[in-house]
Amino acid sequence: MSVLTVIIVAGPTCSGKSVLAMALAEKLGGTVINADAMQVYRELRVLTARPTPQDEARIPHALYGIRPASEAGTAMWWRGEALAAINTAFAQGRTPILCGGTGLYLATLTQIFADIPDPGEAARAEARAFLADHGPQAAHARLAEIDPETAAKLRPTDSQRLARALEVVLGTGRGLAAWQADTPKTPKDFPWAIRSILLDPPREALRAAIENRFETMLRGGALDEVRALLAQNLPTTLPALRAHGVPELSAYLRGELTLAEAAHRARLVTGQYTKRQATWFRHRHIAAQDATHRFLARFEHSTEFMERFLPEIINFIHTAG
Repeated sequence: MSVLTVIIVAGPTCSGKSVLAMALAEKLGGTVINADAMQVYRELRVLTARPTPQDEARIPHALYGIRPASEAGTAMWWRGEALAAINTAFAQGRTPILCGGTGLYLATLTQIFADIPDPGEAARAEARAFLADHGPQAAHARLAEIDPETAAKLRPTDSQRLARALEVVLGTGRGLAAWQADTPKTPKDFPWAIRSILLDPPREALRAAIENRFETMLRGGALDEVRALLAQNLPTTLPALRAHGVPELSAYLRGELTLAEAAHRARLVTGQYTKRQATWFRHRHIAAQDATHRFLARFEHSTEFMERFLPEIINFIHTAG
């Protein structure tokens, strides 16, 4: 590649991102950098399908399992970590390969985001305590009273974004919508090119992959992982406590569901999430094309056929600059 290039491998859960990212890293001398909001938590290796220790020994990885479940990660926190990891990869003569399905995280690198001051720990604690004590519906109602513009944009069931919106208005005196309105809409100007690859397998292939993955997780120690997480007695409003499989297996461990019921619910929730991910990428991420940020046509193929397309993908990447 004639210019410094950052590769993004994006797509819904179970679409084969990690397989492709590893293959590209081997071919291009790359470092795989996590862009998944749940894979940052160190306690959730199994349930978030983080790379195995063997994968990490074979290829350099960054930003996996770097944060305790007790500390909520945010998109802007991740952005700072990702930029540092990208610069480290370049300094080592390696190609940064961002891999993940959290569109909001990836968008912090390809779009303008509001520069919001840190609301502070007191505001964070107040917002999360209110959510834990009263629930998301009441949190939405409170937000509607003090920041109606932001509340109108959020679902009353979206606990994580409600907590963030509350902490911002409580800690800064201004709502998220107000901060965002002051933000310029011009794209980021980074000193490197971006090549993005969007994976979008057929729905049937995703459903089968989700089924198989959850079975593998159960055999691989998912229950022990959830049991250890629950032993920390963390607030259920923390993102790690809402990772796919954690609420459902928690209910099983409390005797509220059978294991079969918990597994069925976890698969169902994951499948619903992949639909939202695919829609987000199609309507927002893939549309953000410019001279340095282009997208390969979607690969609608199962992961076992991925290697057939490596030459085409690598050729696409080498068009940078």
